[in-house]
Amino acid sequence: MTGFGGENLSERDISLTFAKGLTVLKVFDSERSHLTLPQIAKETGLDRAIVRRLVLTLVHLGYVQQQDRVFSLTPRILVLAGGFLQARRFGRTIEPLLRSFSGQISESISMAMIDGHDAVYVAHAGVDTRSVSIGFTVGSRAPLLQTAIGRALVAAAPPEVAAQMIAHASLRRFTELSMLDRGEIALAIAETKARGYAHVDGEFEAGVAAVAVPVRSEAGEVASLGISCNRELLRDEAHLRQCVDALRECGKVVASLL
Repeated sequence: MTGFGGENLSERDISLTFAKGLTVLKVFDSERSHLTLPQIAKETGLDRAIVRRLVLTLVHLGYVQQQDRVFSLTPRILVLAGGFLQARRFGRTIEPLLRSFSGQISESISMAMIDGHDAVYVAHAGVDTRSVSIGFTVGSRAPLLQTAIGRALVAAAPPEVAAQMIAHASLRRFTELSMLDRGEIALAIAETKARGYAHVDGEFEAGVAAVAVPVRSEAGEVASLGISCNRELLRDEAHLRQCVDALRECGKVVASLL
């Protein structure tokens, strides 16, 4: 069995029950916030009797709540992420920093980090002056290969890690402009690395464009900062340059905090 970091693990060294419990928790998202036991069993591929025990345990521990035959997450689930966010001072230092730079360009700025073959949003600073938003919040996930913030992450990763992601991260046709050829994506990521920012136009959401910059700390921590807005705004070269410059300056400070 291969672990998260790529190391080989024996099943004797891990708790399969605990792993199954986490699989149950990950089923709940914005599209599946309230689920029955049969639905959870279908989504996880686990036996219904096992799912029942796992879910009732999570109810007992306070991470899941039950109303009739329907289950949903409770606010206690946020405690699981609290240590990660607090240790990296996202709320105290990074989000105020994002707000400062966000105000300079009147665009919402998000920060993402790599989780497996996805980008996961770890910080966000929004503004109310733009009508377009793809609706990501802290904890949301995005594809690595078909978003600007994801490609910036891959560009910031060590070459061997980036190659593995390009070869194996999932691809999906989100719009008619979605890039599906891994060779072309590799070239786009190489361009991102060379010029210092990723630019995606209409590939992930129709009519929406995004730019993002790679961030890498001296310790090797990888992140990315990005904005998304109406595609016409980023076709304005002056606004595109302003956004990229702001993200780069913000990224320098973020890198020093990671």
